[in-house]
Amino acid sequence: MAVLKIAFVGTHGVGKTTLCYELAAWMKKREARVDMVREVARRCPLPINRETTLAAQSWILHRQIADEIQLANEQDVVICDRSVLDNYAYLVHRLGPLRPLDDLIAHWMRTYTHLFKVPIVAPPAFDGVRDTTREFQEAIDREVEGLLARFEIPVHRLEPAERARWIECVAERVGAPPTPPQMGLFAESER
Repeated sequence: MAVLKIAFVGTHGVGKTTLCYELAAWMKKREARVDMVREVARRCPLPINRETTLAAQSWILHRQIADEIQLANEQDVVICDRSVLDNYAYLVHRLGPLRPLDDLIAHWMRTYTHLFKVPIVAPPAFDGVRDTTREFQEAIDREVEGLLARFEIPVHRLEPAERARWIECVAERVGAPPTPPQMGLFAESER
């Protein structure tokens, strides 16, 4: 089982994917066995965004859990581009909460060792998949915040004013060593 399972939570278009790649690179430089659960919604064969359905969100939710289970048994660190709560926020926004899924989400959220809430710092850019309206982005962010509060989920909050330091803030919280072990080797060989 993975020692660390880290998820970036928040609405679309806020930089979660970029942070996942940055953290994975940071961890690999520190010799961690690490892999990512990439955003599952991008692979969903069913409608997403405003047109999402129970079937689509069920596919996404269960695929996310399956991917997390697989990687947790292969790696020391699993970095998730979203958590199950984020995916559930799109369903709740469209259809309202569903009691059987509430229980699953509440249970599964306890499997993450660290959650980082990524704030909105700009409107979403066109990426060919996600909705680009600021209103929908903000609506999903409110759903995420509401679900975090309702399920009483502890989360580290990244501050918009510290955007340039987000990866350092995350690394400090998860206990990553500040200097890669290899860096000392290179410095000694130059002497």
